[in-house]
Amino acid sequence: MNGREILKRSLKAALGLIIFTVGDYMVIQANIGLPPWDCFSIGLSQKIGITRGQASIAVSIVILTLDLLMKEQIGIGTLLDTVICGTFLDLFTGMGFVPMQKNLLPGIIIMVAGMFIMSFGQYFYMDAGLCCGPRDSFLIAVGKRMRSIPIGAVDIMILAVVLCAGWLLGGLIGIGTLISAGGLGLAMQAVFHLMHFEPRSVRQNGFFGITKNRR
Repeated sequence: MNGREILKRSLKAALGLIIFTVGDYMVIQANIGLPPWDCFSIGLSQKIGITRGQASIAVSIVILTLDLLMKEQIGIGTLLDTVICGTFLDLFTGMGFVPMQKNLLPGIIIMVAGMFIMSFGQYFYMDAGLCCGPRDSFLIAVGKRMRSIPIGAVDIMILAVVLCAGWLLGGLIGIGTLISAGGLGLAMQAVFHLMHFEPRSVRQNGFFGITKNRR
């Protein structure tokens, strides 16, 4: 890739990550139970006394290490994810443009809308082909080893494990947690189907070359 193509893809990946974080922030503000990764990150932040954005970055670094052990590529998109999601989550929280919900029905509506926004964000930055963020790289790494299972179902299985860990750390669990644990994978599958997108087939340009997809 030339410099112009790298810049174009980087901007697309960054935009997708910001869109994803908007959806993630909405899911949190729904206030009916944290989604699994947020349950884990916020539980961790409460345990060690850091912000949830800082906890999100710390978790990303740990997952990134697992990605490398599973021989997934890292690239510009990976670094953008690690920095943008945690930073913009703290920014949106400070701005408070979506109020914390106090009633169940509005909370469910905002959560479902947030999950679909997150899925569209995932599509944009995954399709940029600059490698995925740590969590999605982990999803793809596991998904490549389970190709007979739809990627959305693989996501649900991973989220179930993460949710258990978050609960043990004291993360907030509610009806929204159950909705998001299954709904995130379903929303992602629906959006990817709509966009005719299969993330396991994308040739990712990383720092060490182009990903060779497992068959």
